[in-house]
Amino acid sequence: MSVRHSDRVLDVVRSPSGAAVSAIAASWCRSALNHRLDPERCDPRERIGDRDLVNLRAEHGMMLSVVTPVLDQLFRSVGRSGCAVIFSDSHGVILERRVHDGDVQDFGQAGLVAGARWSEAAEGTNGIGTCLYEDQPVIIHRDQHFAARNVEISCMDAPIHDPHGRLAAALDVSSCREDHGPAMGEIIAALVRDAARKIERDFFCRHFAGRRIVFLSDDTATGTALLAVDRDDLVVGASRAARLRLGLGDSALATPRALNQVLGEGAVPSFEGADRTVLRQALAQAGGNASRAARLLGIGRATFYRRMARVGLNA
Repeated sequence: MSVRHSDRVLDVVRSPSGAAVSAIAASWCRSALNHRLDPERCDPRERIGDRDLVNLRAEHGMMLSVVTPVLDQLFRSVGRSGCAVIFSDSHGVILERRVHDGDVQDFGQAGLVAGARWSEAAEGTNGIGTCLYEDQPVIIHRDQHFAARNVEISCMDAPIHDPHGRLAAALDVSSCREDHGPAMGEIIAALVRDAARKIERDFFCRHFAGRRIVFLSDDTATGTALLAVDRDDLVVGASRAARLRLGLGDSALATPRALNQVLGEGAVPSFEGADRTVLRQALAQAGGNASRAARLLGIGRATFYRRMARVGLNA
């Protein structure tokens, strides 16, 4: 089977139009031609040392604190079916893994262990590496892998982006079960995408703790569009989905801009608008009682009424 698989991979690679056949074929061509890998390779898998792994986990401490409960929840959903839940950094190094005791040996033999490097450059076409290379969700079923030694695994992956919209990690569910076919893969892939979006949302909110978070939209393809706004309504952060939706780059966010400007509402800041906002907030906090609202603002009742009249508010 290994020889037949390798021959099939190399036939695609040698074909003049091989890379255009499918995304999998394009990845096979990258693996052989760009990364110079052999589908029959049997050299030891790449794995970083224990000390380097500890340092890498510490470097990603905030992200891992957000990721851990999501990994646990996802594992509760898929673990009993023989799946492992795996989290890698942006270079494909596995930082965290969830697997039942009875499946430890199978995933260990497959090389899906903490510290293992599963970039496309290291292992060829695979769930983690190809997801990171393409920066989009992927499903890599058994014989869609490049290396013959990986054809016993099925992988469902989704990328994770940091609070600044940069690719930061990959979330993976892998199975060594023969009975996990394409239909099961699609179901699990949907769970993986949902979990990845949750990690991105939670990571963004944790990073911008203390800021007001503005929700714009939630999309299965791009994720949740969120903006972080300071006390003066200036945008200080945008999730990847918000950046894509609003056409925001790092340069656009280098200097804080007013929320309405970022949203394209075009309203010009004014003292009148600011006064109106303060007066309405005071009235809301005072339950509509003007005298109490005036006391909350530390001004006289008559002054409060004059300011209300000036901005067009009725008592």
